[in-house]
Amino acid sequence: MKKEKGFDWKSLIGMIKDAKVPKWLLIIGITLSVIETAAGLIVPWFTKSLVDQLSVASLEPSVIAFLAVTFILQTAAGAFSYYFLAYMGEAVVASIRRKLWNQVLNLPIPYFDQHESGETMSRITQDTNIVKNLITQHLIAFITGIISIIGSVIILLVIDWKMTLIMITSVPLALLIIMPLGRKMYKISKAAQDEMAGFSGNLGRVLSDIRLVKAYHAEKAEEEKGDKGITHLFQFGLKEARIQAVISPFMTFIMMLVLVILIGYGGVRVASGTLTAGSLVAIIIYMFQIVVPFSRMASFFTAFQKAAGATERIQEILLINREENGRNLAVQNPSQDLFFDGLSFEYQNQTNVLRNLHFLIPTGKTTAFVGPSGSGKTTMFALLERFYQPTGGAIKLGATDIRDFNLQSWRSQIGYVSQESPIMSGTIRDNIAYGLERHVTAEEIQNAAELANAAEFIERLSEGYKTEVGERGIKLSGGQRQRIAIARALIRNPKILLLDEATSNLDSASEVLVQKALNRLMEGRTTLVIAHRLSTVVDADQIVVLEKGEVTGIGRHRELFTTHSLYRKLAEQQLRSDQME
Repeated sequence: MKKEKGFDWKSLIGMIKDAKVPKWLLIIGITLSVIETAAGLIVPWFTKSLVDQLSVASLEPSVIAFLAVTFILQTAAGAFSYYFLAYMGEAVVASIRRKLWNQVLNLPIPYFDQHESGETMSRITQDTNIVKNLITQHLIAFITGIISIIGSVIILLVIDWKMTLIMITSVPLALLIIMPLGRKMYKISKAAQDEMAGFSGNLGRVLSDIRLVKAYHAEKAEEEKGDKGITHLFQFGLKEARIQAVISPFMTFIMMLVLVILIGYGGVRVASGTLTAGSLVAIIIYMFQIVVPFSRMASFFTAFQKAAGATERIQEILLINREENGRNLAVQNPSQDLFFDGLSFEYQNQTNVLRNLHFLIPTGKTTAFVGPSGSGKTTMFALLERFYQPTGGAIKLGATDIRDFNLQSWRSQIGYVSQESPIMSGTIRDNIAYGLERHVTAEEIQNAAELANAAEFIERLSEGYKTEVGERGIKLSGGQRQRIAIARALIRNPKILLLDEATSNLDSASEVLVQKALNRLMEGRTTLVIAHRLSTVVDADQIVVLEKGEVTGIGRHRELFTTHSLYRKLAEQQLRSDQME
C-alpha cells in the first residue's frame, strides 16, 4: 500500500523565497498585523474599566480617549497590513506562475505526449490560485490568530484563572474533531484537483477541435463525457461540503456552549461579589477573540489541506527534467553533411520505430524519404529537431553529434514546413515573424511573403499584414496557411530545411503556388523531404526508401525504379492515380 506523503513545507517556503518579496515589506506587514492584534487585545481591557466605572458613576475621560485611539489604531493597522500582505501573496503566486510557465515551455515533447494541455493549464491557473488563497487569506490570519489567542489567554489568566480554564478545556475537544477531518479533506482535495485537471483537459480538447465535433455529430458523446466530469466534480464538492457541514456547526456549538457556561458561572460570581461586571464583560469579549481566530483556523486547515495537494502537483511539474540543452556548443558551420550513424528509436513501451539507420545527407542537396505510412519518416524529423532523444546511435553534423550543440543554436538552423503547418492566433505579420528575437522590418516581412507567393493574397485583405488569422489560422485557406508557413521559414534563413508532405492536403491551384514557393525556399539549402506524391521528388538528388523503420534502398529515381520493388510499386500506383485524375 502506497504511503500518503505529508505536506512538504520546504516546497512552499522555497516558493515564497523564490518570489524575492522585499523583506521590509514582509516585516512592515507582519508588524502592522501584530499591532492590529495587540490593539484588539487592549480594547476589552479598557472596556472592563469603562463598565466598572459606569457601574459606580465615575467615568474618566481618559478611558474613552484611550478606547477611541485604540479603535483608530486597530483600523488603520488592519487596513495597511492587509494591503502589504496581500501584495506579498500576489507576488509569491505571480512568481510561482512565472516559474511554472517557464518550466512548461522548456519541458520535453514526451511530457506533452502524455498530458493533455488543459491538465497543464489547470496546474498553472487553478492550483496556483489555491496556493494564493492560502497565503493571502489564511496564512497571516492564522499567525495573527495564534497571537490573539495567546495574548487573550494570558490576559484572562490575570483577570480570572478559573474562568480561563473553562474556555481552555474546549480546545482539545475541538481538535479531536478537526484534525481527522483535515486529513480527510486533504485526500478529497487532491482527488478533486486531479478531476478538475482532467475536466479542463477534456474541455481544451473539445474546444480546440470543435469543428470535428460538429462535423461528426459528436455533440451528444462529448456532452456525456463532460456531464460525467461535471458530476464527479459535483460529488467532490459535496464531500467537501459534508466536512464543512460538520466543522462549522461544531465550532458554533462549542462557542455557544462555552458562552452559556461563562455567562452563567460569571453571573453567579458577579452576584457573589467575587468578580466585577467589567471583568465579566472583558472575559466574554476575550472569549470571542479566542473563538473567532480558532474558527478561522478551521478554515485555515481546510485551505491548508487543499494547498498541500496543489503544491504537490506544482512540484511534480517543476521537478520534471527539462529538454537537454547539449554542451552549449554553438553551430559554427551548418553547411556540412548530415550523417545518420546507427540511429535507432523507440517510443515508451513500444517496439522500435527506427532501426540502425546508416546514411549520409549531402549538404546543399535535396534528400527525399518515401515509404509506407508508419515507416518512421516523421519520427526521423522529430529526432532531427531534437524533440526526442535516440535510443541508439546518433545524428551528426559533420563529425559532431547534434546533441552536443546548444538547443537554441541547433534549432535556429532548421526550417520546418509540415502538411498542417501550425498558425498561431494573431496577425499575419506576427505569424511570419514568429519566434524571431531580433527586430523584423516591414520590408523583410513583405520580401519573405513575396518569395512565398503569399504577398498577393495578403495585400488583397483589407487589413493586409495586420489581418487577424483567428484561432489556428481558421480564417485562412490551407494553401494560404502553407504559404505563410513558408514565409516564416524563409525569414529565418535556415540552412537545413524539413518538408513534411507540405503539399499533400492542397488543391491543384494552391499546390502549384506552394510548390513554386518551396522551390525558392529549397535553393542552396540542405533539404529533407517527406512526400507521398513521388512526382514532387523525382528530381531529388537522393531518395531514401524506409520500410518498418529500416532503410531498404538509397539512390535516384531511375535507379530505384529499376532495382527496388517497393519503390517501383509506389511509383506505378502514383502514376495510375495521376492518370485517373
